[in-house]
Amino acid sequence: MKRTLLILSAFMISMTVFGQKDELKNAQKNIDAKNYAAAITELDKAESLISADDQKSKAQYYHLKVLALYQNGTNLANIEKISKACKDLFKYEKETKVKYTPEVREISNKLFATTVNNASEKYKKALESGADADYASSAKLFYIAYTLSPKDTSYLDNAALIYNRAKQYDKSSELYEKLLKLNYTGISNSYVATSKSDGQDVTFADEKAMNLQVKLGLAENPRVEVSESRRNIIYKYLAENQIELNNFDKAIEVLGEGRKEFPTSYELLITQANLYYKQGNNAKFKELLEEAIRLNPTNASLYYNVGVMNMDLKHTEEAIANFKKAIELDPTFASAYQNIGTAIIDKALPIVDEMNKNLNDFKKYDQLQAKQFEIYKEALPYYEKAYELDKTSIGTIQTLLGLYENLGMSEKSKALQAVYEGMK
Repeated sequence: MKRTLLILSAFMISMTVFGQKDELKNAQKNIDAKNYAAAITELDKAESLISADDQKSKAQYYHLKVLALYQNGTNLANIEKISKACKDLFKYEKETKVKYTPEVREISNKLFATTVNNASEKYKKALESGADADYASSAKLFYIAYTLSPKDTSYLDNAALIYNRAKQYDKSSELYEKLLKLNYTGISNSYVATSKSDGQDVTFADEKAMNLQVKLGLAENPRVEVSESRRNIIYKYLAENQIELNNFDKAIEVLGEGRKEFPTSYELLITQANLYYKQGNNAKFKELLEEAIRLNPTNASLYYNVGVMNMDLKHTEEAIANFKKAIELDPTFASAYQNIGTAIIDKALPIVDEMNKNLNDFKKYDQLQAKQFEIYKEALPYYEKAYELDKTSIGTIQTLLGLYENLGMSEKSKALQAVYEGMK
């Protein structure tokens, strides 16, 4: 009985081997006949029959699969399958015996070039359409390009960035985390020399090409320009992705790691400040903005934002000083002028409260009102300058009308009222 079972078992193994070989032969015939869909069907049948121990058949299977899929077209859905089939063959023959790798490598290189081109075209289309779906298609193609040539990590970087544009923050985060684990920097060398014919800088493919042009006397001033590391920007985008996903704890963790590696990164500092602002932690937001000012002391917007925070904290004089510094750096900063005016007017609020308490004491009321109008006169030029710089701000116009009316400036009030009515 045992002998019979062993014979039957051996018979079944033999049948399986013959079966898989038939499927592979049929697949080859269909490829030769350019019937690629039928070849893929035969290969799908063979997949479950191929034994791991049958190296020849398994390598042949991967090889035929690459050929059938590649010849069947390089649309987005197929490119992914071709890429996987190429990787499966490379991995298998690396562990066993190289036979089909050179041929498939050539196909993989062609597919890589096609994929990069398609990814770039899709990205151009996305820029025109603004559609998330077009950005997502471009990102997917750049990622496939990376899988076809893992040494070209810049395509992984492209995919991560464009998935962010597509609002697919989870996929973007996954790729950015992969880049960080790979210790990717994005630092690259550009080989530049100045053309003697027109004095324009020319970028060459490599150092050898640049040096040849210099040697021939066609170019001068050869140099290697090194780009900055992108790791701090990767931390920034990864944190922003997590903020979009409402994973604030994860975002804080990412920014902490990023700032530890890049303690003077202005981009990471501002992202961290904005995170605290989004969480309603205005004190921490203000603290980080003041740190940002130390890193970037000529940025008018930073002083302005600190001024806004000081206004919220009722630190009026500090706020005015911040807004004046913003104007010093950017004399066209209309909102800074407006906020100085607002901060000055706020000084009159306690006086207005006192006036309301002394409605029957006409003498004291008039004295308080005189102080109120002096404050309004102080605020007036700032609102007028804000209006001069930005004539579309309804808030500025409304406040300015109120000041003109309170200060008895009827001609100016009438003229501005006409403008205001025309804007409704």
